[in-house]
Amino acid sequence: MNRILVTGATGQLGSAVIETLVKKIPASQISILTRKEEKRVKFQAEGFPAYLGDYDDVDALEKAMAGVDTVLLISAGDEGNRRQQHQNVVNAAQKAGVKNIAYTSRSLKNRATLANKLMVDHFETEDYIIASGLKYAFFRNVLYLDAIPLFIGKQATETGISLPAGDGKVAYALRSEMGEAMAHVLLQEEWENKIYNFNGGKAYSFYDIAAALTELSGKEVKYTAMETTAFEGMMKQRGLPEPVIKKIVAFLTDIKQNQEAEIGNELAIHLGRKPIALKDGLKTLFGL
Repeated sequence: MNRILVTGATGQLGSAVIETLVKKIPASQISILTRKEEKRVKFQAEGFPAYLGDYDDVDALEKAMAGVDTVLLISAGDEGNRRQQHQNVVNAAQKAGVKNIAYTSRSLKNRATLANKLMVDHFETEDYIIASGLKYAFFRNVLYLDAIPLFIGKQATETGISLPAGDGKVAYALRSEMGEAMAHVLLQEEWENKIYNFNGGKAYSFYDIAAALTELSGKEVKYTAMETTAFEGMMKQRGLPEPVIKKIVAFLTDIKQNQEAEIGNELAIHLGRKPIALKDGLKTLFGL
């Protein structure tokens, strides 16, 4: 009987995975690692073996992995030493005798030309997992469709869109649909060191997003492809710290260079349906 440990279980991606898993297997087969005691208690009451801890707590990781066959390592945020945190999880899995490890990586075209160097952590984690000898699955997830309001603002139908992303495209997909597909893989696939490129099957520019919002809202939404220096100046006027501005610009530069424009049908295959299209997703996200 396969027992799965989901780390980062209380985040939105982890929650989507668990929601699908528990429809197919008993909660007793799904172990949970969470940083919040109230969440641990809640999961425990619902029948999940739940453990308190994080990626820096090696003892907690080893305890949570006892009797586990498969670990889903949901990527840590970039605030701490993410590479070391991921390595802690891999090392604990080896020590605990875990057979399989799945990692939520990122769908990026070329690691050698990334402007956002924080994204390199994902590829280095993949390298470390491969070197560990564990059977693995890498879920290379594209930028969440859910993130569009964060980039363009919830008032974009009133203000328009101004970003230094040129006509670069992204094959956006909903976070919940990627979590659902990941759960299906964890339950159904044989573990033979596979890579899954999960994207929406069609790539869109911010011109496309503006056109979709125009159609949905009935108001003309214009996208202005700003120069980077002008955008940086605008962000400074808004009071954003320099490191934050640099991070945002690097992210948008990778979009401009089509790092996230790769398309395929693997998400649709593992969902068992077509992923939600851009226009339908925007309609929900913007309440239109």
